[in-house]
Amino acid sequence: MKCFTTSLLYLSFLLLGVGRFRSPAAALPNPYKPPVESWGHLPEGRIWGAVAGTSLDSHGHLWVLERCGGVSCADSTLAPILELDSASGNVLKSFGAGLLVVPHAIYIDQRDSDSIWVVDEGEKDGKGEQVWKFTPGGNRLLVLGKAGLKGETPQTFNHPTSVVTAKNGDIFVTDGHSGASQTVARILKFSRDGKFLKTWGKEGTAPGDLNDPHSIAMDTEGRLVVADRGNFRIDIFDQDGKFITSWKQFGIPSGVAVDGKDTLYVADNFLRPQAPGFPRGIRIGSAKTGKVKAFLADPDQDPNDGSIGPESLSVDDRGTIYDGEVNRRMIKKYVLRR
Repeated sequence: MKCFTTSLLYLSFLLLGVGRFRSPAAALPNPYKPPVESWGHLPEGRIWGAVAGTSLDSHGHLWVLERCGGVSCADSTLAPILELDSASGNVLKSFGAGLLVVPHAIYIDQRDSDSIWVVDEGEKDGKGEQVWKFTPGGNRLLVLGKAGLKGETPQTFNHPTSVVTAKNGDIFVTDGHSGASQTVARILKFSRDGKFLKTWGKEGTAPGDLNDPHSIAMDTEGRLVVADRGNFRIDIFDQDGKFITSWKQFGIPSGVAVDGKDTLYVADNFLRPQAPGFPRGIRIGSAKTGKVKAFLADPDQDPNDGSIGPESLSVDDRGTIYDGEVNRRMIKKYVLRR
């Protein structure tokens, strides 16, 4: 009888979706210790701003994209790109002062000499609306988009949100931040040297449509895993834009990460009336099947406080999670129980 009831609940979820089904989050295990909050140490005199992105390099160092002590870098002389020692949390290096307006995502390509990709979704005074590629030393390698120019062409972005690269170097950018881009919701594909190849996606709710594609990752087969935040789902595409499937069992996803074993980590930092029963936190499951296996609850579940919990995730080969939070302006570090 118990198995039959569970099957009915799962079937109800698939049919009705996140907005009308109460997630059994309380029944999921949490294999992690309580998080280390406010992890990471900035130089004396500097405070954390919104932590827009985290990513790990091949040495295990954590790279952080931080909004210059506030919510924007537009008028700041601080460097928003920081390299931290993952053991001590101390800053090893920083660069990028004066380049970015509203930093939104960072991605380290370990296959390409730890090249650093940074997404700037704001625009002001002829800057912003671009995706940058740097060496670990801060030398500029490539820039996509036109500085300070918002648009919907192959050469312009309309509030880009995230970036990931394939084994062959192809570049994938999610474009269209909810509330800022209005009706843009797409993925753009470029060659490794920045040549535009194709784009797909439009704002909507049908399979293959997008609504605030907020983060992107890639599994071991090269499939694109997209946090389709406005549609309350994870979308899976191949590298040519073919829609494969979508999953609503991960809540309202703001950030996604996939490790080398195809474990999927999803940051859900929203509480909305449309998603009752989906408490805010980090859900962990399979990037192959979509099965949710664990849940790390955010301690603050006030339904009236909007976006405040985990947003950007990175995971090392030991399963340690680094969670960048925008509104709380901090990094949380989660370590597995052994």
